[in-house]
Amino acid sequence: MELRDYVERCSELFAVGGHEAVRRTAQAGLDELGPSVPLYRWLGQAHAAEDEDDHDAEAERVFRQGLALDPDDLGLLVCYLELCLRADAFDHPGRAKRAITLRARVEELAPPGSPMRERVDDALSWAGRGYWDDFAHGAASGRAHAAEAADLGERVAEAFRARAAGTALAATGQTEDLREAETAAAVELLRGWVNAPLRLLVTHRAGAYVLTACGALTVNRVLAMTGATGFRFWGWALYAPLLLADARVRAARRLARERVVARIEERHASTVPAGDDADPREAGADHGGTGREHAEAGVVADAGSASAAAP
Repeated sequence: MELRDYVERCSELFAVGGHEAVRRTAQAGLDELGPSVPLYRWLGQAHAAEDEDDHDAEAERVFRQGLALDPDDLGLLVCYLELCLRADAFDHPGRAKRAITLRARVEELAPPGSPMRERVDDALSWAGRGYWDDFAHGAASGRAHAAEAADLGERVAEAFRARAAGTALAATGQTEDLREAETAAAVELLRGWVNAPLRLLVTHRAGAYVLTACGALTVNRVLAMTGATGFRFWGWALYAPLLLADARVRAARRLARERVVARIEERHASTVPAGDDADPREAGADHGGTGREHAEAGVVADAGSASAAAP
């Protein structure tokens, strides 16, 4: 395969959260084509996206290997900068200090107003936030999570209504659309009379939370007034079914992501790229080019945060 085929496959897998699959694909490309800046970039980002110490260390090693090939590659510099900005200064002082040098180099290479410069500015604003900013960010993330859960609940309710009307659901193992796969996985995990209460909570999430909050406060108030028990906060136990429903939704999302990634990898394995008979090293043009050329080629994704943007 050519370099661009590996890059496209990594991009497609990264977009659906298949970080492990991205690492396998990028490593396969490196094994076949030899050292390559775009593949080092994807491999490093797929490690950094896990946000774990072992993966961060591996991501740093990969980024440094790529920069040894092309010290001016904007994509690698920005990805490495994001990794260093989120490093703990106490646990990894060397990595945190390298952010200063990387930032200066990126500012030299990326003109103001360019996508790379904007990405650096976003990373710097995130790294320099205080406790109040953390609180605001957490609140915004909570609202986003609630909106996503509510949207999935609506899709699940619609799917069950369609099923009751005799309309066939999309095959869980045949779709590469993540939203469709999430809906199909949620329907699969919530079907049956045993899961009827959880299904009700998932499809009416907002109302369930309001009623649960009112019920919990009422129970706690009654316990406080009557003194029936020494522990006056049993009302909060009413949230247990909601927590179980949320856990089921998260499980559905994980299952959907695994299925979509597996389906994409299956398609990749069965697809022979055009021009595969050509010499892969010649097709990859020796994997060279300046850092600006690689960055403008669109092989960068945001792996340093919870959101992912295809390069």
